[in-house]
Parts: sequence; C-alpha cells; structure tokens
Amino acid sequence: MSLTVEVFVREPDGTTRILDVPDDMYRSGGFESWRTTVWGSEFVRSLGARFLPVLADRDLHVEAGDVPEFQREVALLRSRLDDVAHRTERPRTVEEHRHQIETRLRIIEESIRKALEIGGGVLIW
Repeated sequence: MSLTVEVFVREPDGTTRILDVPDDMYRSGGFESWRTTVWGSEFVRSLGARFLPVLADRDLHVEAGDVPEFQREVALLRSRLDDVAHRTERPRTVEEHRHQIETRLRIIEESIRKALEIGGGVLIW
C-alpha cells in the first residue's frame, strides 16, 4: 500500500469533494510505512514539521487556509533532503531513498500548487 496525495475542495454544505486526476497521474505520497519511518520520524519532527508528522497517527487533511504553511514545511524538507534521506529508516541505499523522498515531495508540491490555484486543500491518506 502507498499513501495517496489528493486535492480537495469544501462544498458549501461543508462536505469534501476530492478532485479527479487523470488515471496516468502518479499520486503516491510514499509507502504506508512512511507514516512513521519518514514523515512521522523523529528527525522530520525535529525540523519543526507539524503537518506531515500527523500521518503517524491519522490521515492528513490540510485545509485551504493552511496550505501556504504546509508549502513552507515541504520546502523545508526539500532543503534538508539529504539529511532526511540519511536520518530516516530506509530499506534501500541512501541514494535510492533520497530519490524516493524527492519524488514524493515533488508530487506533494504539485498538489499544493493546484490547491493554491483553486483555493482547495490537500489530503494525504
């Protein structure tokens, strides 16, 4: 299993509507185990991350008003990508792990950009 990254909007009645994406669009936010081994790791928490570590306990719903702050958090992790790759659990070499994290951060960043464009939020589940 893997985590899925989605963009959503809140309908006037408060319900969540997840936006459709093309079938060929890769939406993985990492492996299910990354909830604790990467995004919820002590190292990521030590950087001051507060959104992604939520995944250790539950799905992450970033509401529209919090998306800019989430964007800053993801940018912080990207700026410390080598450290994140070295300091989180990995079943592969550090280089492969770094590439996997970088790919997932790019997917999350793309979703953040879309959410900002439409005034929506980001869901990782």
